[in-house]
Amino acid sequence: MYYFITHIRVVAALLVREMSTRFGSKPGGYLWAIIDPAGHIAFLSLIFMAITHTPALGKSFPLFFATGYLAFQFYAAMAGYINGAVKANRTLLSYPNVAPIDTIVSRYILQAGTTCLVSFCVLTLILMTVDQPVYLNWPSILEAIFAATLLGLGVGIFNNVASLRFPLYEQIFNIVNRPLFLISGVFFLPDALPGPIRDIVLLNPLVHVVMLFRKGFYPEYRADEMDLFYLYSFTFTVMFIGLALFTSSVSVLRSR
Repeated sequence: MYYFITHIRVVAALLVREMSTRFGSKPGGYLWAIIDPAGHIAFLSLIFMAITHTPALGKSFPLFFATGYLAFQFYAAMAGYINGAVKANRTLLSYPNVAPIDTIVSRYILQAGTTCLVSFCVLTLILMTVDQPVYLNWPSILEAIFAATLLGLGVGIFNNVASLRFPLYEQIFNIVNRPLFLISGVFFLPDALPGPIRDIVLLNPLVHVVMLFRKGFYPEYRADEMDLFYLYSFTFTVMFIGLALFTSSVSVLRSR
């Protein structure tokens, strides 16, 4: 119990430190966290409104792109922020009470809370502009958030070790990870793609996250191609591999 309480205090201290470092040192840091995704969604909406008259779902371009962009961001922001957790807190690991996993947990809590707050603010503003009432399916929304953040956590844990063991890994990961935004269903509905292309796209677990998130905002959206078993199998496999590698490399994480 003493060990558990000690790590709760460490995580809380690291959380306060991360908040002040990430947002407190920049003018309008918290406000910019909301403006940035709102700007991306507005930009995408303006582009596609000039190309086509109606979005693939519903009648609101901002809502369609917000449900895709924000669902993807729950993964992307989490994985990106956790990637450098150990490296950024290397000096603190010299203290015996601070474990490498504490840096991961503190960043996970902060990023999950930040993305939830940002998503709530952005979606509330968009829903206020929609003509017809939107009936939210909260179980689908919360499940998509949980799956996306958990997948980002698993990828981030793995990357912390891999980037230290293999110097070129970080560059390779960035190259592979960058196109995910284009093939994760943010701009389109996977159900509408031709058979062979759809089968390839559905191998991306983030496609299923986006479909699940959108089901929470569009009751008419059936998402026939969504496979939650595949999503969770992939997510927990990544989590298991990441934790196994992280646990076996604690000495490496502390020494480098």
